[in-house]
Amino acid sequence: MKPSKKNPLVIIILGPQGSGKGTQAKLLQKKFNLEYIGSGDLVRKRQKVNDLTGRKLLEVSAKKGKIIPTFLMSKLWADKFEKLKQKSEFNGFVFDGSPRKLIEATLVEEALNWYEWNKNVKIILIDISRKESIWRLTKRRICKDCGRVLPYMGEFRKLKKCDKCGGELITRTDDTVEGVKERLSWYKTDVMPVVNYYKKQGRLIKINGEQSIENVFKDILKAIR
Repeated sequence: MKPSKKNPLVIIILGPQGSGKGTQAKLLQKKFNLEYIGSGDLVRKRQKVNDLTGRKLLEVSAKKGKIIPTFLMSKLWADKFEKLKQKSEFNGFVFDGSPRKLIEATLVEEALNWYEWNKNVKIILIDISRKESIWRLTKRRICKDCGRVLPYMGEFRKLKKCDKCGGELITRTDDTVEGVKERLSWYKTDVMPVVNYYKKQGRLIKINGEQSIENVFKDILKAIR
């Protein structure tokens, strides 16, 4: 069934760092004309407000690896969901970067029930090995100007400048082997319980992320259809 305001499609994408969640989220957004909700985007927008929360979020972002508290993330989601509910044209959304904790998974479910978006929810896990994650993250690049993350995969490997704005491509200072291992440790302790939660419910769709971007996308389309 084609997604619409009466039958919105909600896609939650999970996976370890470097699995290509953001890339697949953007492809799904375009394919089904969905809204994109990225936790990172919500936080960056909130940082621009000159109040206590905005200033503290700037402090948190400066300290690599520090997690945004759940109460605040849920507030950012709720504000975004309310705006989407009021849109005249709405096919659903793809959720990139959340839920990251078990408590967040239950809060997301409550929110989807509240906004009556719980009928057509797909939960995708893009699975890659620890070794693959470390290799990808230590190779990936980020645009210095617009912040676009470019995976070290396929055609992206050939780019000399950002394909979005033409900006300089750099590597993140924390994209070292040690930094990536630290983030993977957080994924294991915080996000894996979320993965197991959906798995026990029989709702988790596991996709082999160690393929080309195109083949990962094809597998996702097959699974959600």
